[in-house]
Amino acid sequence: MSLAHVHTRALAGLSAMPVTVEVDLANGLPSFTLVGLADTEVKEARERVRAAIVNSGLEFPNNKRITVNLAPADLPKDSGRFDLPIALGVLAAAGVIDHAQLARYEFAGELSLSGELRPVRGALAMGLAMHHSAEPTPRTLVLPPGSAEEAAWVPGLRVVRAQHLSDVVAQLQPDMAVVTSKQRTAGGHTNADGWCVVHTQTPVPVTAGPNMRDVFGQQGVKRALEIAAAGQHSVLMVGPPGAGKSMLAQRFAGLLPHMSAEEALASAAVASLVGRFRPEHYAQRPFAAPHHTASAVALVGGGSPPKPGEISLAHHGVLFLDEFPEFSRASLEALREPLETGVIRIARASYQAEFPAQFQLIAAMNPCPCGFLGHPTKTCRDTPDQISRYQGKLSGPLLDRIDLHIHVQAVPPEQLLAKQPVEPGEDSQAIQQRAQAARERALARQGCANNLLLGEALNTHMQLANDAKAFVQQAATRLQWSARRMHRVMRVARTIADLEASEPVTSGHVAEAVQYQRVLAGH
Repeated sequence: MSLAHVHTRALAGLSAMPVTVEVDLANGLPSFTLVGLADTEVKEARERVRAAIVNSGLEFPNNKRITVNLAPADLPKDSGRFDLPIALGVLAAAGVIDHAQLARYEFAGELSLSGELRPVRGALAMGLAMHHSAEPTPRTLVLPPGSAEEAAWVPGLRVVRAQHLSDVVAQLQPDMAVVTSKQRTAGGHTNADGWCVVHTQTPVPVTAGPNMRDVFGQQGVKRALEIAAAGQHSVLMVGPPGAGKSMLAQRFAGLLPHMSAEEALASAAVASLVGRFRPEHYAQRPFAAPHHTASAVALVGGGSPPKPGEISLAHHGVLFLDEFPEFSRASLEALREPLETGVIRIARASYQAEFPAQFQLIAAMNPCPCGFLGHPTKTCRDTPDQISRYQGKLSGPLLDRIDLHIHVQAVPPEQLLAKQPVEPGEDSQAIQQRAQAARERALARQGCANNLLLGEALNTHMQLANDAKAFVQQAATRLQWSARRMHRVMRVARTIADLEASEPVTSGHVAEAVQYQRVLAGH
């Protein structure tokens, strides 16, 4: 039989779509044709596959007309992940490998000219796609070293690590005399088999990061960050240079509730798409802090093929944007949709990609260009027009999507230099436990964090007391809030009530939520 089929997958955003590599050998002028909307990297596989097969001690069908089709034809394919499936398809079509054996596996891997297998990006996304597939008989995923250990984080998935093309051939055709990678090692000694089942990985204990106890004072800001951690709310901190905004933001991830198994897998899968996955960071909340010169594409994602940006890389974690007004207008406005929907959709003429983006935004800025507007001891040297232009870089619709607006005042030097600080910092673990308990109350009541309450669910689970309802209406009328702003204040009040283990939301909870608004004069 001169026609072979090999199963693999192509990345389309976070999805790993099934691809069938069809290889046909026919009589005629010798050629090697590759079709199926393949990128340049995929087309270059012809030379890598030819050299890898020959250098593995196998016979390449040089006297045949080889046609390789990557189906479906309208799905873009990129990277060297198709090298191994193409090589196996050529060998199967030539009769070297049993076709029935191939049907039990899915393959991905880049080939070196010697036949060694090299890692590919997105292995965890491939594993998740196979895990969620509805196939009655799940296939085994065969990957190179590094990629196999990455995919093995998916529970219940059978993953095999292969080091060399000859190891795969020897497993698929055990009666054939093939020099495996173990035999290639000098003296025949090696620490790992060329074909080895990788067991499901076990998360290591999460290491503690920077601790909030290092921050003296700032009790009001810490209270607001605790509310944000409990309800998954976004935060804008406004204060003079050196007040501790960056220090507080860097410790915010340590206040967030522990990641669930689903959240840890989803976050790791996004990092896998760009090669940033690290096993030691598994189940740790990601913290992304791009520079203010980052473009909109760097934040949102894009390129050809599309890759996730910093917003998606902060999925289920923290996106910290320091010097908030210094980002370009396009970059700032690109935050509006993902803050509302939790998803990034990249649409181009030839493809569409979707990436998750459920992140918590922590933004920090100075109140004016010089930074000392409202400072108790230093004088602001900016004109009202300069201040207005600086604060005007943040549009009203963007600020409406940020739940908590906080003033951060500088701690007086005498407190920092005192042997016994007036307000020593509280340990992050204590704050995290309170936030965890409040989040669990919200999940038990409504199945999601308070920040995700929308429409009828918000009206159902708010449980506003009569005095609280009148307070909200009065504040919204006097401060001229939009409907979005009013709903965000109500969600923050719901989180404050959860922190106090209170079922009804009282006027006191609403009053505290109202305090976290309108920190900029023009808004």
